[in-house]
Amino acid sequence: MRISYSALNTYQSCPLKYKFQSIDRIKAPKSKEAVFGSTIHETMKFIHTPGILSPTLDQSMEHFANSWNPAVFDNPDEERAAFSQGIKIIQDYYKKNNPENFNIVNLESRFAIEIGRKDNKHIVSGIIDRIDKTEDGFEIIDYKTTKKMPTQERVDNDIQLSVYLQAFLSQYPEEIKRLDKIKVSLYFLKHGVKLSAFRTKEQLQQSEQLFLDIIKLIESKAFDPQVSPLCDWCGYQKICPMWRHKFREERKIDTEEVNEAIQEYIDLKSAMTVTKTRVAKLQEKILQYMKQEGVERVFANQGIIAKTLRKTYNYDEKKLKALLEPLDKWESVLKVNGVALRNILAVLPTPIKNEIEKTKEINKETISLSVKKK
Repeated sequence: MRISYSALNTYQSCPLKYKFQSIDRIKAPKSKEAVFGSTIHETMKFIHTPGILSPTLDQSMEHFANSWNPAVFDNPDEERAAFSQGIKIIQDYYKKNNPENFNIVNLESRFAIEIGRKDNKHIVSGIIDRIDKTEDGFEIIDYKTTKKMPTQERVDNDIQLSVYLQAFLSQYPEEIKRLDKIKVSLYFLKHGVKLSAFRTKEQLQQSEQLFLDIIKLIESKAFDPQVSPLCDWCGYQKICPMWRHKFREERKIDTEEVNEAIQEYIDLKSAMTVTKTRVAKLQEKILQYMKQEGVERVFANQGIIAKTLRKTYNYDEKKLKALLEPLDKWESVLKVNGVALRNILAVLPTPIKNEIEKTKEINKETISLSVKKK
């Protein structure tokens, strides 16, 4: 199959969104954040496109203004704030970078590389924002317009940069002998900060294995929805089982009785004098409705009721010790509790994370309803 880093990232954040986007090919409008990022990326390409003279700051700001699309924003105040932020990004970039000082090898270069065994090949595709020739090697740069910056440790293990390096090496295979001279960088434009790292052959193999693992999950049709803060920017809410009930007015299939049950359930859950018997009956009625309509969450004026499947896990201590002790992390989770593990999982190498996931065993599963009040 063919997959990009963007698609892999989508699958990791929400498998169902990946299905809607990449398999069902359901089009969704671009979010204003995505449009803003695209405009900034296009301006960065304009700044660094080789020519007799590099564009001046004024020319670059004019290019940004001409590419600007105010229609995607909800109101004039939001649009003005976003436009001002874009101008500030360009001004700050010029303060810290002189476009004439860089030896650009390629801008927005497309790639498609093969991974996997000879009898089971897959294609990874994508676009590298920028490749520079440095004094002693090369630098691969990807621009980011996100608000949040990761830690250096996250950048050291960033899968996207590993994939871009593999793509670079597919064009310049002789450079594999000089990995220590090839820098990979994420440039966070809103902060004016560039975080850089280098890669080993082992890390490149690990990133390839992650793609193969995700491809296996996709081929097994594992497309469960994942609720997260990213849902607020998702264009598939109307057809997602976790959000579909929110748009019931458009679908006109709900009954007054069920709506009253949902409303009363939310009221009772938030009241101190709630009776367990009544809650149980309402829960049964709402769960029955969810099953009938194929939805995972239901919506009312006062809030949202979500069906949650709670799982508890036991970890095999011997296997965990074998994985974490060589990394000097075993003492941190000697009691093998979930909180301690979560604190170190974020900074562990991907292969170790994957191996730790394999040690999990389901202890029990329980279904309950949670209420989020507006």
